[in-house]
Amino acid sequence: MPPRPSSHTADPAEQSIHISKLGLLAVGLLAFGFTFVIFASSWVTSLLWLIPIAVAYWMLRVRTIVDADGLRLRRAFSSRTLSWSEIKGFRFPKRGWAFAELTDGSEVRLPVVTFGRLPQLAAASGGRVTDPYAAADQAARDRREREQADAEQHATAEQPDADRDAN
Repeated sequence: MPPRPSSHTADPAEQSIHISKLGLLAVGLLAFGFTFVIFASSWVTSLLWLIPIAVAYWMLRVRTIVDADGLRLRRAFSSRTLSWSEIKGFRFPKRGWAFAELTDGSEVRLPVVTFGRLPQLAAASGGRVTDPYAAADQAARDRREREQADAEQHATAEQPDADRDAN
């Protein structure tokens, strides 16, 4: 069960997890490549231009929007809203997009969400999703601080011995 937000919890910012707009460059190059085939053939081949248009539409439409209320999933031809109370957990396959495991036992694929996007998901979830990268960074910082404190303690323990040897 995720923690309940309180008056002391900062409102998380809405995060939109979407496909990079840089991918549209590849779509433009595909359309440019089709141009030569289309102009060299009959008018029927002009339908090939529908392929880059459809890919561009899909790239601009598909996304997962995360906020304090839940997830809004936008696919090419449908949308769905999931509240945090409906979500039991997340599953990240080795390849592909993540799944939200729902309390009713079903799963829903989260468009564009991969394990690498987990910090964005965690930042906008208001503490309902943990960021494993932040936990690992905190553990490394704690370890460095302990090692530094041990080194300082060891150095101060050796310092009186050095003072005795000098007298």
